Amino acid sequence: MSSPRPVQHEPGPLPVQLHGVLEPIVREAGFELDELDVQTVGRRHTVKVVVDSDAGVGLDDIAGLSRAAANELEAHEHLLGDSYTLEVTSPGVERALTGVRHWRRSHLRQVAVRTHDGASFVGRVGDADEAAVTLLVDGALRELRYADVAHAAVEVEFRSPPEAEVRLLQGTSSTRGTTDTTPEETA
Repeated sequence: MSSPRPVQHEPGPLPVQLHGVLEPIVREAGFELDELDVQTVGRRHTVKVVVDSDAGVGLDDIAGLSRAAANELEAHEHLLGDSYTLEVTSPGVERALTGVRHWRRSHLRQVAVRTHDGASFVGRVGDADEAAVTLLVDGALRELRYADVAHAAVEVEFRSPPEAEVRLLQGTSSTRGTTDTTPEETA
């Protein structure tokens, strides 16, 4: 019985070349190329293209982008050869919040956060600027600097956020610098 070939994430120039080929297609369609991952098993490649936008990404968008990306890869067949699989998708809710745009797109969503000092908490996302985000944690507004975040991800919710929390988070950019505002203080 032979052992399976190991999956390798392509570290070399291939992802860079593919990024140059696919990014204009994604941008032209009105989306951002959030992630490009190339894995190799033997001589077969899997190209995973993750796209996102402030307005979200629908199934029709994914289908259209898949066709456009496949056509472009066919035009550049010398990069991958004959054997590859193309996956075009949008980020899942399990994606880590690693950039300012991820925090902005998660406005009013509930997130689980772990800081570099080991603290863990759940909060609702308010306004996000280039250095920090305002979160509603246990009824109090809290500014969280991105530099302090070890890991953060959206929590799946099956209901709309409570109106009281939404009201507290509306226009939180005007309350930046305030770290512990309770609902009673903002009412």
